Amino acid sequence: MTKVGIVGASGYTGLELVKLLLNHPHFTLTFLATTQGDTTIESLHPALEDCITMPVHAADVEAIAEACDLVFLALPHKASMGLAKQLLSQKVKVVDLSADYRLEQETYEANYCPHEDPEHLDQAVYGLIEYYRDALRGTSLAAGPGCYPTATLLGLLPLIPYIDTDAPIFIDAKSGVSGAGKKLSETTHFVTVNDNIFAYNPLKHRHAPEIAEKIAKIHGVQTQINFVPHLIPATRGELISIYATLKKEVDPLDVLRKYYADDRFIRIREKPVDIKSTAGTHFCDIHAAVNGRAIWINSAIDNLLRGAASQALVAANLMCGYDEGAGVPTVAYVP
Repeated sequence: MTKVGIVGASGYTGLELVKLLLNHPHFTLTFLATTQGDTTIESLHPALEDCITMPVHAADVEAIAEACDLVFLALPHKASMGLAKQLLSQKVKVVDLSADYRLEQETYEANYCPHEDPEHLDQAVYGLIEYYRDALRGTSLAAGPGCYPTATLLGLLPLIPYIDTDAPIFIDAKSGVSGAGKKLSETTHFVTVNDNIFAYNPLKHRHAPEIAEKIAKIHGVQTQINFVPHLIPATRGELISIYATLKKEVDPLDVLRKYYADDRFIRIREKPVDIKSTAGTHFCDIHAAVNGRAIWINSAIDNLLRGAASQALVAANLMCGYDEGAGVPTVAYVP
């Protein structure tokens, strides 16, 4: 068994990780931490009462290193890199769910802050499993992709060779409110979100550079990504619509089926997808359609699982030599 911990256990992603690890066949949950500690996991998440009793400590490097072989960092952006740097020096494997290791240094610093661990930034493996599976097997540091980039890239990357990348690509993204985290704000207030839908940070959201950077790294082409995210009155789930221009005629569903033929957590759908069919699972559902040279790509994921916790779990499985599907949820919360 591999001993694992979670730093950032109080958030939505931290809760999802606890739930996944409770029944994992190879991982034993040995350490939980928040910034302040001095509580228990069942106090932070009453839904876990009678399921687990475990103290939550402050995030002390020595204590984590003594208790864990691998740790998940479910911390805010800018807060992970200092801790990750110290843990890696103690030979603890790290799966970071923030943005701190998922971008090249220039891109990161243009959108977040100066990076304090460029050495490990160069060693981090981007945790989009279908594209970096082999690299993840040999790394000590996995960087969890953003939830929006995950759903977008899984739908878009196989079709990039057929898309006119000189033309703008437009991404209309919609997410449940849990994607904004637990921090209170006017935009996530019930009165604002209920019976409502609205865009935020249109054409300026920092996930756009992440999407463009990964397309460039995987396909070697520069793209103009126009990304507009929206909040919808739902707790979880994410729906992506991508609009682009084709270079030539193509059957997008045939391309997608062949591309993902060996990937068990990608489902190519004959009809447009929905968030309810992926809620509570690690699946990404993808559909696509064309009208002349116009192509529409439609994808859906659970933002807290495939967009965060279960994707991190699969990365950890690969890093520790286990089957990537170990402990991964596959049954949706329907109806």
